[in-house]
Order: sequence, then C-alpha cells, then structure tokens
Amino acid sequence: MTDNRSGTAIRRDRFSDGPARSFLSSMEADEHIFAADLAVDRAHVVMLVEQDIVPPDDGRAILDALAAIENAGYAGLPDAEDVHEAIETAVIDRVGEAGGRMHTARSRNDEVTTCIRIALREELLAATAATLVLREVLLEGARDHLETVMPGFTHLQPAQPTTVAHYLASYEQAVARDTARLFDAFERVNCSPLGAAAFAGTPFPIDRERTAALLGFDGMVVNAMDAASSRDYLIESAGAVAALATTISGLAEDGIIFANRGFLRLDDAYASTSSIMPQKKNPDTLELSRGMAGTATGTLTGLLTRLKGLPRAYNRDLQGAHPDMLETVAAVAEATRVVAGALETATWDAHALATAADEGGATATGVADLLAANGVPFRTAHEVIASAAASGTLTVASIATAASEHLGDPLDDFVDRTAVATALDPTASVASRDSVGGPAPDAVRPALEQARAVLAADREDHETRERRLATAAEDLAREVTAIG
Repeated sequence: MTDNRSGTAIRRDRFSDGPARSFLSSMEADEHIFAADLAVDRAHVVMLVEQDIVPPDDGRAILDALAAIENAGYAGLPDAEDVHEAIETAVIDRVGEAGGRMHTARSRNDEVTTCIRIALREELLAATAATLVLREVLLEGARDHLETVMPGFTHLQPAQPTTVAHYLASYEQAVARDTARLFDAFERVNCSPLGAAAFAGTPFPIDRERTAALLGFDGMVVNAMDAASSRDYLIESAGAVAALATTISGLAEDGIIFANRGFLRLDDAYASTSSIMPQKKNPDTLELSRGMAGTATGTLTGLLTRLKGLPRAYNRDLQGAHPDMLETVAAVAEATRVVAGALETATWDAHALATAADEGGATATGVADLLAANGVPFRTAHEVIASAAASGTLTVASIATAASEHLGDPLDDFVDRTAVATALDPTASVASRDSVGGPAPDAVRPALEQARAVLAADREDHETRERRLATAAEDLAREVTAIG
C-alpha cells in the first residue's frame, strides 16, 4: 500500500523493516526495466493530466522529477523494495506530497508487467535483427559455394554428396522460421496491460488507449485481471528464443566438427589457443554458442515451472519471472551474431570437402537410383549396392560382381557401365539431384532467390516495428515537453 507522504519511504510503517526486506527486494534485478519504468511513468502522467485527473502543475513537477531521476541513473535511486517504489520515492523526495499523485489509477501489478513487455520487445527485436544478419551470411556463403561439393551425413556417417550451398541454405531456412517465431512472439508481447491496476481496473476516467499509443503498443490486453496476472507472453518468447538457440547450437556443432575434420578454417578472431599447448586452435566461440541452448531451455523450463498452477490474479512468484528471461534473450542474440561472424570469416577447404564427399560409399544411393531407373526394383537395387559396398570400396567392378550375384544377369544387361561410373562421381551425383529442394546448383539457385525475397520482406517488417517504437518515443517526449 502507498500514501502521499514525502520522504525516503512510501511503504506503511508496519511493513517498513524486518529481516525479510532484502529477500523481498528485486532492486538488484530491476535495472533491466529502469528505462521502461520511466517511460511508463511519463506516459501515465501525461494521460492523467490530459484526463484532468492530476493538475497540470503537479504533472509538470512530476515529469521534471522523472527527468532528474533519469539523469542521476539507476545508482542514484534510494533503497526500496523494487524499482517502481524507488522511483516513486525519489519523485516524492523532489516534489513533495504532490509526487504521490503519479501512482493514481494504477498498481505496481499493471506497472511491472508493462515495463517487462517494453524491455522484452526491445530484446526480441535485437534477437530478430541477429537472425537477419545470420541469414544474410548464410545466403552469401551459399551463393559463393553453389558448386562446392561436400559430404552429407546422417548419424554422423557419410551418407550422400551435397554442396556447401545446399547445406548453408538448409540452415537459412531454419533460421527464417526462428525469425517468424520471434515476430509472432513480439505481436503478443506488444500489447499494453497498463490501466488494469491491481487486477480489477480503476474508477478513475483513464484512457488506456492513449497510454498504449504513447508507449508504442499495437493494442491492449483488455481484461484487467488477465492484463495484470498473465505471463504467457514470457513463455511464448522463451519458446521462440529456445528454438533459435537450438538452431544455433546445431549450426555451431557442425562448425566444430567441420573444423576438426579440416573442412572449415575459423578465423583467429573466433578461436583461441591453449594455455599450455601452443599448436591448438580451439573453436571456443562456437562451443559457447552451442551451450547457449542449455541456457535457453533452462529459462523456458524455469518459467513453465514457476507459472504452473498460480492462482489468479497477482502472486509474488511473478517477481522472478522476467530477469532471467531478458538476460537469456540478449545472450542468445549475441550467440547468433557470433556464429554469423564466425561463418562469414571462415574459409571452406574445397579440396578436403571434395575428397571427403567420395569417402564411405557416399554415392551408393545414386547408383541404386540408376538401377531402379533402368527396371530393377529399388529394394533389389538397394541390396545389390549394399552387397557391393560391403565388399570394400564401391567401384564399377564391385557393383558388377554384386549385380551378377543378386540379379542373375550381368550388370550390362541393365545399365551401361559408363553411366555407373558417372553415378559414382560426387559432382555428377549432386548434379543429378535437381528436384525441388535438392542440392544440384540448378535447384539451389532459385531457392536462394526465393529466400532472399523472404529475407528482404522480413527486414522491412523488422524496420517497420523499430520505426513505430521510435515514433511513439518521439510522441511521448513531445507530450512531456508540452506539459512542461
């Protein structure tokens, strides 16, 4: 509960002391939402003045006090239970009793969730921007390596030849979906709960749409109880970020393996050496990025566990829901940028890749397909080539021997041996796979063009969202100045 007394404490004396005060305090974590809280305070005061709920002179004094508090910074706040109370106390210290009018027609319940949404949407936009950068790097790499043959793997075993372009484009598609999930989460985050008060609204004639617009929200969470208590937007955001972190983890893992195999050489800026073994070049940045999936998954799991079974409306459990979330989004965004930089500056070893693409009988499927295309049932063709591969190196001769054993007729009765030799060549094998989504350059090239079009649209969407928030911030500053 609050009152309008000036001084360094606005809590009732009955609750002002005791051993639990530090346990209740969230001041250490609330720096994340300091700027957001000041914006919420300003928008709320502007609306209160416009609605004749607070006299203009008092509104002006409060806004001046908020400017001074902003200039003093977070470290200049008085001790308090949370940042909201600290700012209100600081306002009352500067303005006197009239400063207590700032909290008219609101509760810390709607205030804090509004602040979280403001801070989170900024982090989500930063994470989205990081995915756009990574997608650009992946598409550029794919463009440069349309014909660079490489081994493809399943179960980490040589499977079929592919190209670096096809491989990189596969990750671009995955990151594009991560971008879409972040956009979707942003839509739900960017709705204003301000004006819900504790959970039952307020008798004052407030204008919730006005504060929503001043703070750059695209809409409102209309039901006051839902607005004050729900944190499902955190779950959705955490899920989107965990999905991105999982994509990044897989990409980083591949980079680590490829560096180990000599397929990829990382730039020194994205590697480190051993403190004792001077010959080492360790892919540390990729390893840290790979591990970020654990952090993101932990945050999502923690949120789900914290929020499970909470009764309506507000519960103090919610106090711990947002700090880890904001830090995790920022950390995953940084990992995304780091992986993008590592790939952009890395060098692919075309010779090592081509050599590896021919290892382990990786073209076997292509030969089986060739037999199937010439009348041999695919399952039978599969058995022929499996038998040939089991004998050692997959060659035209070993395939001919296996064909005679399994088919009862010479290989030449089914297919020309020159065609078999061509099918065994990794480059020819890749070129033959020109169906939609395949690795052949003729299939990858139009896919890259389409991906670029989607990326351009997503980039414009991202810029539009940033512009809307910037315009709202300018409008709020102009209204604050007008009152002042």
